[in-house]
Amino acid sequence: MDSLTDLDAMDGYLARPGTDGPWPGVIVVHEWWGLDEQTKSIADRLAGVGYLSMAPDLFHGELAGDREQAARLVEKHSAAERDLVKVFDNLKQNRECSGKVGCVGFCFGGRMSLMLALQRPTDAICTFYGGGMHRIFDRLGGLKSPVLGLFGDQDESIPVERVREFERRLITLGLENEIVIYPDSGHAFFRDSDPAVYRPEAAADAWQRLTRFFARHLQQPAD
Repeated sequence: MDSLTDLDAMDGYLARPGTDGPWPGVIVVHEWWGLDEQTKSIADRLAGVGYLSMAPDLFHGELAGDREQAARLVEKHSAAERDLVKVFDNLKQNRECSGKVGCVGFCFGGRMSLMLALQRPTDAICTFYGGGMHRIFDRLGGLKSPVLGLFGDQDESIPVERVREFERRLITLGLENEIVIYPDSGHAFFRDSDPAVYRPEAAADAWQRLTRFFARHLQQPAD
C-alpha cells in the first residue's frame, strides 16, 4: 500500500505541499456536517505549511443541512472509527509520508481524533471542541499522544467544567497536553464559513497553536 495512487484513491480530499516530499502526514476530520468545503480548506492550509493532508470522507458523500440530519449521519455511519483507522494505516505506510502522522478534528471530528489515538500510535492529536468527548473519558488511559485541545467558553454542548475535567484527566495520566478555552467563543469558533459562530481572534490564535504543536511533534523524521 505504498504506491502514489493509494492516497488519491481514498474516499476523501488529499492536499499535498508544493515542496518535495516525503512530508509528515496530517489527518483532518470533518464536523458532523460531513466533508464540506470548510474542511477541505483546512487541509489546504495545512498542506501550505508542509503537511501531506488527508481529509477522509467518513460519511461517504453525504452532507447534512441541519442538526437533525447531522445527528442521523453520525448514527448511520457507525463504521467511521474503523474507516479512520484505515486512513491512518494507509497514510503512515505510504512512501509520500515521512512516517510521522498527526490528526486534527472538529466537533464530531474532535472526538474521532481522540478515538483514533486510542487505537493507533499517532504522533500528535488536536481536538477542536470535540463533541461528545466525555463518552470516552474512561478510555483516555489508552492515549499515548500529546494532546492539544481548543475550546470556547460559550460552548453549550461542551461546558467549561467538562473541559477542565478533560484537562485534569490528561494531567493525571502524565500526558503532554495544552488545553485552551477562548473567551467569548462558542462551538465551531474556527468555522470561518459561518459568520454566526466564527471568532477571528480565537481562530487566529488557535491556528498558531496548532501549527506550532504539529511542527514540534511531526517535523522530525520518524524513528
